[in-house]
Amino acid sequence: MLLGYNGEVVDASSQLENSLCELIGRESVLTGEAVRRVYSSDAYTVEKYPPVAVVLPRTTEEVASVVRWCTDNQVPFTPRGAGTGLSGGAMPALGGVVISTKKLNQILDHSFADEWLLTQSGIANLKISQFTQPFGYHFAPDPSSQSVSTIGGNIAMNSGGPHTLKYGVTAQHVLGVRMVLASGEIVTIGGPCGGDEDLISLIVGSEGTLGLVTEAWVRLTPNPEEIGTATLCFSTVEAASQCVGTMVRSGVMPAALEMMDHFVLSAVRASFDLEYIEGTAAMLLVETDGVAGQAIADLEILLQIGRDHGAIEIKVAANSAERLKLWTARKKGVGALGRLAPTVVTHDGVIPPSRLPEMLDAVYAIATEEGLGVANIFHAGDGNLHPIFYFDERAEGAIEAVVRAGEKIVEKCLEFGGSVTGEHGIGVEKVDLLTRMFDAESLEVHSCMRLVFEAGAECNPCKVIPNSKGCIEHKMRWRGVAT
Repeated sequence: MLLGYNGEVVDASSQLENSLCELIGRESVLTGEAVRRVYSSDAYTVEKYPPVAVVLPRTTEEVASVVRWCTDNQVPFTPRGAGTGLSGGAMPALGGVVISTKKLNQILDHSFADEWLLTQSGIANLKISQFTQPFGYHFAPDPSSQSVSTIGGNIAMNSGGPHTLKYGVTAQHVLGVRMVLASGEIVTIGGPCGGDEDLISLIVGSEGTLGLVTEAWVRLTPNPEEIGTATLCFSTVEAASQCVGTMVRSGVMPAALEMMDHFVLSAVRASFDLEYIEGTAAMLLVETDGVAGQAIADLEILLQIGRDHGAIEIKVAANSAERLKLWTARKKGVGALGRLAPTVVTHDGVIPPSRLPEMLDAVYAIATEEGLGVANIFHAGDGNLHPIFYFDERAEGAIEAVVRAGEKIVEKCLEFGGSVTGEHGIGVEKVDLLTRMFDAESLEVHSCMRLVFEAGAECNPCKVIPNSKGCIEHKMRWRGVAT
C-alpha cells in the first residue's frame, strides 16, 4: 500500500494499474517494489518518494490519455526523462504516476537548409549531434550528461553545459514544442520558424510543472571550421580562479572555460590513468572555436593570460584525439568521484566570475564546518558553480549535513550577487530557498504564470514554487530517507 495524492491510500495492483494498462497497454506500465525504488528519485538521491506506477508511452496521444486520466482522477503525475536531474525535479513528490519519455525517442523531421530538427522529447541530447554531424551541424547545448540526458529534460531544466559561455543554454536553441497540458489537451507552440517566444520562454525551465513536452523543434548550429583546446595547470586554486576573471575580461570569447580542483583530478587520475604535473591544485580547460586561423589565435591570447597568472603546465591538443583526451577530466570527473565516497551530491549556484576566489574559499570552509568532503568541477567562465559533496549517506547526520551545506552555499551565492541555480533547476532541493532571492509579490507572479497553461495540482506537484498546497507535510518525509 502506498500514499497517493492528498494522503489517500492506493493499492498499486488495483484500479490505477488496470486503468493505465487499458489506456496504453500492459507492456507500457511498470509496477512493483523494484520499480518504486528505482523511480523514487532522480540523481539527487537525498530526497525520495515512491510512485505507484510508471508508464512509458510512445506517442503524444498516449501521453495525453494518461495525463487526462490522472487529472480526472486527481492522481499526481511526474514527467521524467533519463532521471539525470540533480535537484529532485523528477521525484514523484506525492507518489502517483511517473510518465517516462524514454520511448519517445525518434527524430521526426529536419531541414539542414533552414537549420532545424524536430524530435521526440525522450531522445538523448548527444544523439542529435551524432545524427547531424555528417551534415555539418550539431546541437549546441551540451550538459555533461548529454550521452543520456534527454531533450525533454534539457527543456524542462533549461540545461546548459560547458559551451554555454558562447552558445547559451537550451532556451536559445528551442524553436517550438508540442506538449500535453495538465488537462490532457495537446497544443503546439512555436514551430520550425519560431514564433510564440514569450510562451516558449515560460515552458523552457518550467521543470515539467506546466505540462509535458513530447516533441520539440530545435535550432541546429553549424560546426566550427576550427577548434582550439588546451588545459592549464596551476599550483593554487586562487591563481586558477583569478586567471578565469582575467580571461573573461580579455575580449576573447572562449567556447568553453571549465575548472577542476585537485580532488577531481586525483579521482580522474586513478580512474583513467591521466597524468598532471606534480603540485597541481587546479586545472582550467579552455576551448575556442570559429573560422580557420582565428580560433587558434584566440586560444594563444588566453594561454598567454594563463602564463601571466603562473600556469605551471600547459597542454594544447594537436588533433581531435588529443582534444577528447583533454576533455576526459571534465566529462568523467563527477563519475570518478565515486572512488572517494559511496555517495555524491552535486550542487549548483551562480556568482559573478570575479568573486570566484572568495567563493571557492567559502565552499571549502563550509565543507570543513559540516565534516564533508568537497570537490569542485564547474563552468568557470560564467560563474556556474558545481560543488560536489562526497560522503557516506549511511553515517548518522550525513544527509542533514549535506542539506545544511547546500543551503549555506546558496546563501553565499546570493550574498555575492548571484543566483540560487544556474542549470540544475529548483526541483524540491531549492524550493524553500527561493524566498531568499525573491519577495512574496515576485513569487506570486511566478505562481500566476501556471494559470496561463491551466496547470492543476496534479502536474509535477511540490516543485519550483514554495509552499505548494499539499506538499508541506511531505517535506520532512523526503529528507533523510536515502539509507
